[in-house]
Amino acid sequence: MYFDWHQITMREHKAMLGIVDYIVILVMLLMSGGIGVYFRFAGRKQKTAVEYLLAGKNMAIFPVTFSLMASFLSSATILGMPAEMYRYGTQYALKIVGVAIGILLSSFLFLPVFFQIQVPTAYEYIQRRFGKLTRNVCSFFFVLQSILYLAVVLYGPGLALSAVTNLSVWVSVISIGTVCTFYCTLGGMKAVLWTDVFQSVLMFFTMFAVIIKGCIDLGGVPEVVNIANEGGRLLWPGVELDPKVRYTIFNLLLQGAISGLAGYGTSQVQVQRLLTVKSLARSRMALYLSIPLCCAFMFLNCFTGIVIYAYYAKCNPMTSPSKPISSADQLLPYFIMSTLSNYPGLAGLCICGIFSAALSTLVFRD
Repeated sequence: MYFDWHQITMREHKAMLGIVDYIVILVMLLMSGGIGVYFRFAGRKQKTAVEYLLAGKNMAIFPVTFSLMASFLSSATILGMPAEMYRYGTQYALKIVGVAIGILLSSFLFLPVFFQIQVPTAYEYIQRRFGKLTRNVCSFFFVLQSILYLAVVLYGPGLALSAVTNLSVWVSVISIGTVCTFYCTLGGMKAVLWTDVFQSVLMFFTMFAVIIKGCIDLGGVPEVVNIANEGGRLLWPGVELDPKVRYTIFNLLLQGAISGLAGYGTSQVQVQRLLTVKSLARSRMALYLSIPLCCAFMFLNCFTGIVIYAYYAKCNPMTSPSKPISSADQLLPYFIMSTLSNYPGLAGLCICGIFSAALSTLVFRD
């Protein structure tokens, strides 16, 4: 079953978020900030560096697992992977396997080292192993990379949302940045970990809401798959060695493995989370449990892109005469506003999921 041009409302003007949507977004931001306030005044009040930076090294596996997943996947993931599926098909999904391989390798190559020498940061290990100059150089490039990456993570969703809703770019940027700074500074790593759990739920909810709504409107999962297949979106990467080929089995597995290995083995963001539990065994368990969570979320992102493609198979919003959106990273927020805005608060809740992906990635500590 295809939706023709007149069956889908291709709005020429930006969709309007309702008062209930704004209330939902505000509640999400307040709850995130409230977690920081709670951990500022609860228990021992983050009085030492170990309590503040490493949550006292006595965290449960559950919040660490979700936090590892949430901080590894950003707003670039939640906006970019569906866009990639929409434009180029399912080839990119093979990267998920590479990511899992990289994460497993990091548990054997890097994690034991950090626990053996008991350092709070990856850069302290670098200083002990290679000297202070090397530490300073690595720290400088990490900070530089973080600034550039976080600018994309923070500005990207604001820009995409402002293109299809009445939500200002700067309202998005300032609210996300302020709330993240607030709960991180006030509540320390414990607040970060438990806020990531809350935000992970919202991220998964957004993907399920979009998939369920799209499949219902199109007549079920088999119809979605059929439309995607007819449109040439169900693809498997080839085995070419030509570097000019966009996707091959080799470059996808390599890219995913390097991403997982670097993210979980050398990035201060993940290393710090892995050190918040009291033993190597528990840290490994949290890391292993994060793999299916991470892979599941990436798979949902991929399938979301296929659902959106099937929904707009006969009326591409990027090339329609009214051209309601101008780039592929606006597809997810446009779909949310086009199909879910009739349900009070639901569109706002899905936007919270996009914001949550940005918030969980903004937390960098050193």
